[in-house]
Amino acid sequence: MHAHTPAFAQTPPHLAVEAVTKTFRSRRGEFLALDGVDMHVELNELVCIVGASGSGKSTLLRIIAGLLAPSSGSVRVDGDEVIGPGPDRGMVFQHDTLYPWMTVAANVGYGLKRRGVSRAARRERVAHYLEIVGLERFAESLPHQLSGGMKQRVAIARALANEPALLLMDEPFGALDAQTRLIMQEFLLRVWRETHTSMLLVTHDVSEAVFLGQRIYLLSSNPGRVRTELAVPLPEDRDYTAKRTPIFQEMEIRLERLLREESLKQEPAA
Repeated sequence: MHAHTPAFAQTPPHLAVEAVTKTFRSRRGEFLALDGVDMHVELNELVCIVGASGSGKSTLLRIIAGLLAPSSGSVRVDGDEVIGPGPDRGMVFQHDTLYPWMTVAANVGYGLKRRGVSRAARRERVAHYLEIVGLERFAESLPHQLSGGMKQRVAIARALANEPALLLMDEPFGALDAQTRLIMQEFLLRVWRETHTSMLLVTHDVSEAVFLGQRIYLLSSNPGRVRTELAVPLPEDRDYTAKRTPIFQEMEIRLERLLREESLKQEPAA
């Protein structure tokens, strides 16, 4: 288990999102998706974002990844402003984005190859991350030979192989069945503890956010704003039995109530 890095006033956050606003323009006019969002992730921290549909969770993550530009505000990683995608940020999506014609090992090493990492160094790093995600035996398999959970492990290994400062995940387990999802949640916590990688995960699943996060941001909807920020008072070294504890259940109920309030706001009046 690694020691959590304390946040001192003079130390800038590892990830700083400051007053981020995003407006989309269409034929119908302007649509305000995000309005003045402030949040941060500290070094070695795993933070979750939850929100009802219309809260701009995925839009915010894409801005942090550099795939979308904010209309105003700024995103900084270790003090440097994000102006586009970069190797300091890895991204994992809900549906695996593996290349079906490449082996598992080739998929994991793809980013390294594009960056000009030597074949020997590439082979070593790919083997290391396949071991971390428990897929060494499947290095020469093709994606269609893997289960959904295994494909997401490969996607996570591929993102980690570039050794990003920050791993961004957009509903990474949303397409998996309930039992696989639980196994993958425990797997992600183990990977986080072993790699010390800072992580920011978007989910609509309150139980998942409480189980995985050290802190949780709940976004309000239309436009997306930070409604509340909660610290999760569970140990870092938690397993599925944490879900049965009173602390877990109290947090889950509190977040579900807030999320329900946001969802009801979006429903047209009866």
